[in-house]
Formats: sequence, structure tokens, C-alpha cells
Amino acid sequence: MAHGHQHDPGDDAAPLLVKILTVSDGVVHGTRDDKSGAVLEAHLREAGWTVAERAVTEDGTEAVARSLRALAAGFHGLLITTGGTGFGPRDRTPEGTRSVIDREAPGLAEAMRLVSPLGRLSRAVAGTLDTTLIVNTPGSSKGCVETIDAVLDVLPHAVRLLVDNADPHPSADAPHHP
Repeated sequence: MAHGHQHDPGDDAAPLLVKILTVSDGVVHGTRDDKSGAVLEAHLREAGWTVAERAVTEDGTEAVARSLRALAAGFHGLLITTGGTGFGPRDRTPEGTRSVIDREAPGLAEAMRLVSPLGRLSRAVAGTLDTTLIVNTPGSSKGCVETIDAVLDVLPHAVRLLVDNADPHPSADAPHHP
């Protein structure tokens, strides 16, 4: 099996869906462009993901939690946040994420932190909410792509396991319904 960041859409029946949530007071109030959201969208499309939605929310624990709950409701896929993972006074994305996830996925967050020396300053978390895998990335255009690339090869498998882990390698022509 080839490893890398490309996904062959033919290897599974269901498309890989992703939603992107930009967490930024500046973007919400129109004083900053959503550069990291746009860069993530282009990067993920190129990697074979289907971008189902892009949303924006202000910084803060409650705003992030509210947005994550709304975006994850009835959704099976990946939900990436960009922004709010650092030491700024309004950087509360990890707190908002922790307040809604069922289970943490520390291996993903740890791998993402290792991509650069600045990763040591990241408080990002990853975890599941029902059939949604939520992953926090930094708010910089370079940082969000670098960190998602650190785990992009395992994300399709992780997302699929949230719905059916009866077979670790499900195939499109063999439905698994016990």
C-alpha cells in the first residue's frame, strides 16, 4: 500500500468529507481575511477530500464549542479547526474542543506538534465527537498545512473507523453488516 498524502477516491465507496472551522475574532468582524481556511480548503481538495462546509466563529471556549457541536451534528467526517491554539488571551480553541469531544486522540495532536519548533507552543487537541474526528490546527497558513500534513496519511482510516471498525480495511464491494 502506498503511503503519502494523496487519496485514491476509488479505494472506498464513500467520499472523504471535511469541514473547516476558522476560529478568529478578526475574520468574524471582517478585519482579517480567512487565509488559513482558504489554504486548508485548497490543500485538502488537492489531497482528495471533499470540502462539505467552511465556517467561521469568534475566539472563546463557548463560541468554539457551539460551532463544533453544530458542524458535527449528523456529520461523518473530519472537522479541522484553524486558529486559537496558542497563548493569546482569547486562544481557547483547545478548551472549546475538549468540552465537546467524547474521546481524545493524543497521538494525532502529538504528531502534529513535532513538525516544527513552534509546535512546542501549540495547545491543539484532537478527538472524536460521535462520527466526527475533530483536529485543531494553528491559525497561520503555513502552520495549519504543516500540521495537518503530519497526520493526513492516517486520517482517512481514522474517519472510516468512526462508522465501521468491524473490518480495519473495509472494501466498497463487501458490506459489513453482522
